[in-house]
Amino acid sequence: MREYHLMTAEEALAAVAGTAGAGERGLSLAQAAARLRKQGENLLPAAPPPSLLRRFLGQLTDPMVTVLLLSALLSSFLGEWTDAAIIGGVVLANAALSLFQEGRAERATAALSRLTAEEALVRREGEVVIIPGRELVVGDVVLLEAGDVVPADLRLLSVFDLRCDESSLSGESLPAEKTAQACEPPAPGRETPLSDRRCLAFMGCPVTRGRGEGVVVACGAHTVMGRMAGLMDEESRPPTPLQRRLSELSRKLSRGVGAICLLVFALTLLIGGYRPLDAFLLAVSLAVAAVPEGLVVVVTLVLSLGVAAMSRKNALARSMSAVESLGAVQVICADKTGTLTQNRMTVTAWVGPPRLLAEAGALCSHVARGAEGLIGEPTETALAAFAAAWGAERQEEAERCPLMAAPVSDGALLNDSARKLMSTLHRREGGTRQYTKGAFERVLERCAAAVDDKGRPLPLDEDRRRLWQDKAEELAGRGLRVLAAAYRDGLDRPAEEGLTLIGLYGISDPPRPGAAEAVAAAAAAGVTTVMISGDNAMTATAIGRELGLLPKEGELPEDAVISGDELAALTDRELTKRLAKVRVFARVTPEDKLRIVRLWQKKGRAVAMTGDGVNDAPALNAADIGVGMGKNGAEVCRRAAALVLADDDFSTIVAAIREGRRIYDNIRRAIQFLLSSNLAEVLSIFAAAILGLRLFLPVHLLWINLITDCLPAVALGLEAAAPDVMVRPPRRRDESVFAGGMYGAILRHGCYMAGLTLIAFYLGSAGFPGGPGSAEAATAMAFVTLSTSELLQAWNMRSGRDSLFSLPTANPALAAAVLLSIGLDLLLLYWPPLAAVFSPTPLTPRQLLLSAALSFAIVPLVELDKLMVRHLHRR
Repeated sequence: MREYHLMTAEEALAAVAGTAGAGERGLSLAQAAARLRKQGENLLPAAPPPSLLRRFLGQLTDPMVTVLLLSALLSSFLGEWTDAAIIGGVVLANAALSLFQEGRAERATAALSRLTAEEALVRREGEVVIIPGRELVVGDVVLLEAGDVVPADLRLLSVFDLRCDESSLSGESLPAEKTAQACEPPAPGRETPLSDRRCLAFMGCPVTRGRGEGVVVACGAHTVMGRMAGLMDEESRPPTPLQRRLSELSRKLSRGVGAICLLVFALTLLIGGYRPLDAFLLAVSLAVAAVPEGLVVVVTLVLSLGVAAMSRKNALARSMSAVESLGAVQVICADKTGTLTQNRMTVTAWVGPPRLLAEAGALCSHVARGAEGLIGEPTETALAAFAAAWGAERQEEAERCPLMAAPVSDGALLNDSARKLMSTLHRREGGTRQYTKGAFERVLERCAAAVDDKGRPLPLDEDRRRLWQDKAEELAGRGLRVLAAAYRDGLDRPAEEGLTLIGLYGISDPPRPGAAEAVAAAAAAGVTTVMISGDNAMTATAIGRELGLLPKEGELPEDAVISGDELAALTDRELTKRLAKVRVFARVTPEDKLRIVRLWQKKGRAVAMTGDGVNDAPALNAADIGVGMGKNGAEVCRRAAALVLADDDFSTIVAAIREGRRIYDNIRRAIQFLLSSNLAEVLSIFAAAILGLRLFLPVHLLWINLITDCLPAVALGLEAAAPDVMVRPPRRRDESVFAGGMYGAILRHGCYMAGLTLIAFYLGSAGFPGGPGSAEAATAMAFVTLSTSELLQAWNMRSGRDSLFSLPTANPALAAAVLLSIGLDLLLLYWPPLAAVFSPTPLTPRQLLLSAALSFAIVPLVELDKLMVRHLHRR
């Protein structure tokens, strides 16, 4: 984009319109039509969403799913249609659950397109006409009024008190004052910040006040907002930590399953004396045993339960993995305006008689009362709210002191960007009074007197003038925007000289209630909060102190605050070295936010980015998890975010972090439970094969994996949070899902259950505890022992280290899942329709009790194992 902000209005008009008199007449219809054909419609580009088939096929690329599909194909090839159907159902169920989580990037781009203005008021062939916003072309002259949305990027030609809300682009709290004057050239090698390009109006920004005209200099994808959309398209969302770890697990399992099957096939042929077909069938059984068919579905369901739990706490996860990702966050890059603060200007300090300040704030303002409160610019509504709090309701004051007619704006001298003043003249009992408010310096230089604490006017000598200057500097040092109010009596028309100073207003965008406590809670959990602001360094520092990001008093630590200019001068390497010390970034651009997120990620940190505006969307998309504001956030921000806060409350993030950590702990419990169970199956089948025995059919293993194991694994996802969940540091970004000795625990627990299963098989084949022994009875006893010991292992897995009997809370869902699974196992044994499919042999009561007794032995075995782990940990 050319630097139109450095050109005069005439130069910019000539550069884009290309014809004389274009400012007065606008483009001709023929010119507009030709340009529209050449440049296309004034819309942001939106890539077509992937087809349903493509999204479905994408679900089948996971290595674990590939192994399942191969198992299904082998089973069907061997005529095992029941096995093939069950495995195929598992794959389809997982794909259906995952399809609902796709398409976020496409929806975000569509949301950006909807921000384009629907209609625009333009000059065409000397007439002012209304056209669809999508038909705007470069060179069109657009007319703006308060309430409009800027339909394209404009170089302003003329303005009258024009202001635009650019908070969604620049992060500025206050509406931007606009001018038709060209900007001063920046220093060599620098660019004029977006917020300082006051002669430009940007697509999608609402006009809050005044009117103006501008020539279109960029449309659609070439606008600032279009660049935002481009940044989002370029940024592919990185896989979440859980996705990376499960992908790693899938690859390892795939390789391990292949190796085990080949080994068993070879051993049974060479040592066991099996026929090739029987050896192949045994290898398939091992593959079925080794692959935890329910793992993908269980993790998906556990995350779905987490999504539901978080939604009840006003945190709406747009993808299931977002729940776990937030629990891994180590850094929160929090946008100030609208996230840490309320995006609502408030008078938080004042100097002077409150009643007089209230009268001035009520009368010298442009506000209206709507159904939901005051309507107007944030500063104006802040003064009106302050006035009402001190008993000067605007409507009542306006009735008591009506506005007098005058040549300028119905009695008001408007506050424009050059004057920084506003005056209104009112009729009151005993005469007239003019109120003037504006920037402190501009008001002070027009004052000849100042009131004391009792409202009495006193001459404004040098000492008093210096005293007021000190008071203003004190408020500014606290990061407040300082406005002054003054009055003059006895006028018949506005005149801004010989005024009497009433006092000062200190205005701030206050922190959200509970934000400081949330920052402290995050710090206690080892999570670093970094504030990113579009405001100046002084204001950002003051808010940082209030939030506890910076010391409340005294000197700031070195590098604690960095402004946009300093940020631009630093190389990535220099900034990375200082990054850990920075707690507040001021005057940043959208590109700066994206850069900050990326550099934190390069340091190996899992990063959350919060925001509410269009300017936040690229960084939200690039972060490990983007957190958008659902109440007052821009639509594109909500679409780009992985997590949306329905209450816009920063403290909700802390609750979400706690929930995310709980969910990750529960997923680890489910993984350990499922893998130890599958290992028990593999070891028992492998040992039996070496001994020349056929332990289970593939269909028996599928039943155990999908029915006996899946229900308790899902119930483990409902386990309550551990007591230390928010006092331990976040896990490392690259930490394995098997960290903390899980590999060893899986191996030991698998051996325990495999040993119990083989003992049951031996006793059943020997005819113990009475009756003839048979291979069918042995398989049935081994089946009951293995499935029941796995159910009891689910209880053991409520904690990987603490004793089962020391846990403070119960898990009713797990109790129900275990009882239901036991009931289904009994149906398999004794209900003829199921028995016909799975071919088990019904057990006698003695055989059933013996199998149950062997199963219960897993509880003391794992309790002793945990005792040993705790002892080693203490040492």
